[in-house]
Amino acid sequence: MNPTLRRVAALLSGLLLAGAVSAQTYPSKPVTLLVPYPAGGLSDVIARTVNNTLSKNMGQPVIVDNLGGASGSIAAQKVLNAPADGQIIFQGSPNELILAPLAISAVKFKSEDFRLVQMIATAQIAFLARKDLPVRNVDEFLDYARKEAAQGRPITYASVGPGSFYHLLGEHLSKTTNIPMTHVPYKGMAPANQDLLGGQVDIFLAPFGKASEELQKQGKLKVLAMLNSERLDSVKDYPAITESKSLKNFTFNIWTGYFVRKDTPEPIVQVIHKAITDSLTDSAVRGGLEANSQLVAKPLSLQAVGKAYADGTAQFRAIAKSINLQPQ
Repeated sequence: MNPTLRRVAALLSGLLLAGAVSAQTYPSKPVTLLVPYPAGGLSDVIARTVNNTLSKNMGQPVIVDNLGGASGSIAAQKVLNAPADGQIIFQGSPNELILAPLAISAVKFKSEDFRLVQMIATAQIAFLARKDLPVRNVDEFLDYARKEAAQGRPITYASVGPGSFYHLLGEHLSKTTNIPMTHVPYKGMAPANQDLLGGQVDIFLAPFGKASEELQKQGKLKVLAMLNSERLDSVKDYPAITESKSLKNFTFNIWTGYFVRKDTPEPIVQVIHKAITDSLTDSAVRGGLEANSQLVAKPLSLQAVGKAYADGTAQFRAIAKSINLQPQ
């Protein structure tokens, strides 16, 4: 054999052997589950619903670490700066890994730098409105928004920052209906919800959870619709967006998944994939996610989950392009 080819073959053989050995000992110490938002939000709730069962299935403690900032991209970059050894599992979504690189010029990573190991859950998106907005449903809202815009008073919609999924939804709503609307960005869900409750912003297309339901029951906000294709049992009291006359195709949700660096050795990825997949069958995990209006993900094979991530990346990039999203 050519000496150069012999060295390459030896190197590849060594890498394969190292991967196999690392998988046999992985995990040999606690694993970090990195959440790209502060404690107390929905992302944090999801992580703390899953981590104890995931710890049991991995044979090591899985410790939740919250690191917010820059639409989740600070935490995502931390994963890329760490070794590709599976010791950090990133709890991410299209918000941080697909949209942040498109919206924030300082973000240098690409969606393809990460590998989705397994889906966890899908969040239902609610069409929330301030309590005193003089509308009862989505169609009345559009009539009201059109009249307000014609009088130079465009309605306002909240988001958790420029380029976030919720910003894209608001811009897409404005473009789809041809009604001018004003974007009001916030640094997170909490301040956006606070201003919605205080009447400083008109609407917020946001994940629906127990807190939103309680506020609706107390008359502190309105749920005009769920952006679902049909009424689901968990939110059967609220109309699906498809029940409206004007926005039948405006159906959206956002998923959460667990990621690692793309160059993490395959045997380690397989260990993580099995542990997460087994966790999704646990009744406590499923009950906790469902109690927060999350739709528990159907476990996918590594091949299928890779395709789902690629398809989701293409979908969100297309939406960003349709509204001419520019990095800032």
